[in-house]
Amino acid sequence: MRHSLVRRSLLAAGLAAAFAFGSAQAAENYKIDPNHSFVTFEISHLGFSMLQGRFNKLEGSFSYDAAQPAASKIAATVRTDTVDTNFAERDKHLREKYLDVKDFPEAKFVSTKFTDKGDGKATLDGDLTLHGVTKPVSVALEFVGAGDDPWGGYRRGYTGTTTVKRSDFGMTQPLGPKADSVALKFIIEGVREK
Repeated sequence: MRHSLVRRSLLAAGLAAAFAFGSAQAAENYKIDPNHSFVTFEISHLGFSMLQGRFNKLEGSFSYDAAQPAASKIAATVRTDTVDTNFAERDKHLREKYLDVKDFPEAKFVSTKFTDKGDGKATLDGDLTLHGVTKPVSVALEFVGAGDDPWGGYRRGYTGTTTVKRSDFGMTQPLGPKADSVALKFIIEGVREK
């Protein structure tokens, strides 16, 4: 009976160690590929039409844990001086008068909670720092795909959408009655770290 108890204890310890190891191995870390990742935005143009643009420099990292999705997280940084609306004069104006890129060269998002919704969808809560102000935001996240790339790496991609108010981040310049609301879309492609 004593040997049986010892065997059972060893078996239980072995299983616990195996599960712990498996769980630790399940988390995958990714470096965001800045050549295939960016942030787009859309805002009302004086109430007459919609203006679209993007930030071309997005860097950071994220992790995904298939065994424990709630443990997944992301930290991303955008260079605000890479704003691009396909009109150089307007881009210069945005950098100097609205984004104040000399004082605030970066915008950052750091996740605080990942909620798996199933079917490739999730809600990502986190803190967005923009124009020197940090506010909580909620991002609707959608899985795009994952797999081997032609260069021997493994990639995973997502899109995310949210809407913020310029005034919440200290940008109160008058741009028309509907221009306080800014729709953001995140295009994220990461390369798994080896």
